[in-house]
Amino acid sequence: MENAQESAQRIYEQVITFATLYGGRIVLAILTLTVGLWLIGWITRLLSTIMTRRHVDRDVQPFLLSLVNGTLRVLLLLSIASTLGVATTSFVAIIGAAGLAVGLALQGSLANFAGGVLILIFKPFRVGDLISAQGFTGHVEAIRIFDTTLVTLDNKTIILPNGPLSTSAITNISTKGVIRVDQVYTVGSQNDIDITAASIRAVVDACPYALKDRDHDVLIARLNANSREYDVRVWTKSDTYWETHYYLLENMARQFGKDGIQAPKPQLYVTNE
Repeated sequence: MENAQESAQRIYEQVITFATLYGGRIVLAILTLTVGLWLIGWITRLLSTIMTRRHVDRDVQPFLLSLVNGTLRVLLLLSIASTLGVATTSFVAIIGAAGLAVGLALQGSLANFAGGVLILIFKPFRVGDLISAQGFTGHVEAIRIFDTTLVTLDNKTIILPNGPLSTSAITNISTKGVIRVDQVYTVGSQNDIDITAASIRAVVDACPYALKDRDHDVLIARLNANSREYDVRVWTKSDTYWETHYYLLENMARQFGKDGIQAPKPQLYVTNE
């Protein structure tokens, strides 16, 4: 019984000693962490507001905000370590010693960071552009430190790592502001050439998305035994590519039916063996 009481007394004295020596530091560290995180959030929001008011490039804003936020969090961590009595010089030395191992483990992340810098410097695309890359097509929503976010035409969010993105082929659909919609229509050879061309031209001229200051092409591309193929090339704004595409398909079918433009007749080949 006495041994248990002595053990309890020793534990109590150790707790009191620990609380006396480190209690204040722990409370201060928790307070520093709480206030620091709030302050970092406030600084990040303030910086975002300032950049927006000064019309800083939208491509750069998410990158800078992520960089500033990460740097401030590292500084907060060093400050808390110092408050707890950990020598910051030793802390930095440990980070430096582990830097090589961390660098090797995070090669992909470092490549993504470098890719983000290259994208912001050379600007193959900007926020808001419609691009095709890595097998995806969508509008650029944000360019961050390690990745770029696309919103596809069916409203899905795609996150692409900046490393592969900066070294692969990118099709920027929005760069020129206008784009050509190419379609091929096959009709039977029994249809009159001029009537067929006029039918196609009527749909192109009526398309509300077709640019009025551009020449649109309706050309015979190929003559087959029982059919003719027409290349239809319509210029439109980059943002209305798909609207133009589907308008032409739907209204071309209606116009062909109205004008009696017929599909190719099936052919039967008979061979003697």
